[in-house]
Amino acid sequence: MKFYNWLLRYRFWLGLVALALAIFVNVYSGFWPSFVLYLLAVIAIASHFFIGPMRLIQEYIEAGDMEGAEKVLSMIWFPNLLYKPIRSAYYTLKGQMAMMRQDFKGAEEHMKRSEQLGMPMAEAEGANKLQLGMLAMQRGDLKQGENYIRAALRAGIPDADGAAMAYLQMCQIYMNKGDMRSLRAAKDMFRKAKEQKPTNKDVVEQIKKLNSYISRIPG
Repeated sequence: MKFYNWLLRYRFWLGLVALALAIFVNVYSGFWPSFVLYLLAVIAIASHFFIGPMRLIQEYIEAGDMEGAEKVLSMIWFPNLLYKPIRSAYYTLKGQMAMMRQDFKGAEEHMKRSEQLGMPMAEAEGANKLQLGMLAMQRGDLKQGENYIRAALRAGIPDADGAAMAYLQMCQIYMNKGDMRSLRAAKDMFRKAKEQKPTNKDVVEQIKKLNSYISRIPG
């Protein structure tokens, strides 16, 4: 695995070395002896631009090393050349990095670009829409935030914490409306949030804080 990761990291430069060797062999021995080197060079260079080093990022994210993940992203010089699903994942990651830096405007721009490209899986689409909804809520656009969060729940959110967060956001939106029908809907959203059995500290704390208020809503 380490060798494979090393190969991914340096394949562009290895491709250039293979190309230089191919030209050298071609000049002194002819085309056919150099054919394999040309082929390796094309595969290495093309895969760097069309697939990129996205596989490397997972390792850094799992270790919580966002700086390392950003360095890998910076190896992608021309994101528009990436294969479409990979380009979508690239912009999603860029958006997540921007959110961690509190750059909410940049995060929203990246997330929207990812959404426009389409997500490779419905679950990824749900997570993307949830983040767009949270960003819209943060800047005070409650209507757009609600639309995005509803769309996220329809698409499906892959992890329990994310789904619970979406239901809690919907719960608070209904609570802000204030009428009895909305309060009952808020209670239903709160019940669904608890059913997800989240483990994230912030989400669990939010459920605890809302619990006493929600329990007083009739129906």
